[in-house]
Amino acid sequence: MSDLRRGLAVLLFILLLSPMGGLAQVRIKDIADVEGMRENQLVGYGLVVGLNGTGDKLRSAVFTRQSLIGVLERLGVNTRDQERQLDTRNVAAVMVTANLPAFARTGSRIDISVSALGDATNLTGGMLLVTPLLAADGEVYAVAQGPIVTGAVSARGAAGSVTRGVPTAGRIANGATVEREVAYSFAGGDRLRLSLRNPDLTTARRIAAVINGSTGGNPATATDPRTVSVSLTGRDSVAFIAQIEQLRVQPDQIARVVIEEASGTIVMGANVRLSTVAIAQGNLTIRITETPQVVQPNALAGGQTAVVPRTNVEVDDQADRRLGILRGGVTLEELVRGLNGLGVGPRDMITILQTIKAAGALQAELEVR
Repeated sequence: MSDLRRGLAVLLFILLLSPMGGLAQVRIKDIADVEGMRENQLVGYGLVVGLNGTGDKLRSAVFTRQSLIGVLERLGVNTRDQERQLDTRNVAAVMVTANLPAFARTGSRIDISVSALGDATNLTGGMLLVTPLLAADGEVYAVAQGPIVTGAVSARGAAGSVTRGVPTAGRIANGATVEREVAYSFAGGDRLRLSLRNPDLTTARRIAAVINGSTGGNPATATDPRTVSVSLTGRDSVAFIAQIEQLRVQPDQIARVVIEEASGTIVMGANVRLSTVAIAQGNLTIRITETPQVVQPNALAGGQTAVVPRTNVEVDDQADRRLGILRGGVTLEELVRGLNGLGVGPRDMITILQTIKAAGALQAELEVR
C-alpha cells in the first residue's frame, strides 16, 4: 500500500510540473522576488550650471535665485546685497532621483536621473553640483554630481526650431556615490518568503511543489496567492536561495483581455475562451464630395463668370457584411483567426469584444484602460 501511495505522490508531482497549454516553463527568479531584497527610492534638489543660456530665468524662478545665492554664500561669495542684479541664464534648478539597489555598499556608484524644475529649456552640457539624495526616512543615502547627458537634439533659428527627445531631462551614469547602507542580511534567519510578481494560487502551489521536489523534503509552503514561505533551517542561506532561483516552474494565469482604447491595442491571454456566438459588424458611411465648377460665358454673350456647385453623395451601408459564427471553446489562435476572418480592424474589434462580454459569451476578464 505504501508503494501505491508513493507512486501516486510521484504522479501528482509530475502533473504539477508538466507544461500546460503549450506555455514554457520559467525560472523562479523571473516570476518571484525574495522578500527584503528590494530597491529604495532616493530624491534630491540641486543646481545645474554651465548651460549655454538655456537655464532658468532668475527673475521668475525664485527658488533658483535663492538656491544660487545660498551656494555662493557657502563658497564665501556674498551676493545678498546685489540680488536684484543677478541675471544669468546658465543655471537651472533640478530634481534628482535614483534607485538604491539592495545590498549597495558604501562607496559604490549608482545611476541618477535629472529633471528640470523651473523654466529651463535645455540641460544638455550642464554640470550637476553636489546634491544629497534622501530616502523616505529623511536620511542622506547618496551624494550626486557630474555632467548631464540628455540624448536630445534641439536647434533653433530665426523662423523655426526642431527638437528631438526631451532636452529638459537627462541621466548621469554612475553619477552618485552611496554614503549609507540599508542593513539586511540572510544570516540568522530561519525562513525566507518568495513574493510572486503576479499573485496566483496555482503558481504559488507549483513553486512550493518544485522546491520540495528538488530538496527531497517539505521546506516550502504556499501561504497565500502572493507568498511562498521557505524554511532555511540547517542550510546555507545564499547557496539555497541561488539553487531555488534556478528551478523552473509552469506559471498559471487568469483569462484576461486587456484593451488600450487610446492606441487601439488588444492583448489576450492564452486561456481566453468564447461560448458559441454569432457576430455581425458594420457601419453606415456617408461620403459627401464637393467639386464646384466655374462657368465662363461666351466672349460676346455679355454674361458673368459664375461658380456652380456640384455635390456628389455616396452612401455605404456595408450590405456585403454577413453574420459570422465563432464556435465555443476555441483556442486563442482560433479566436484571433475567427475575428480576423470577419474583416474588422483593431478599433472595431474592441467594440466587438466589449459587446461579446456584455452578452456573457466572453469567458475572460475584460480590462479597458
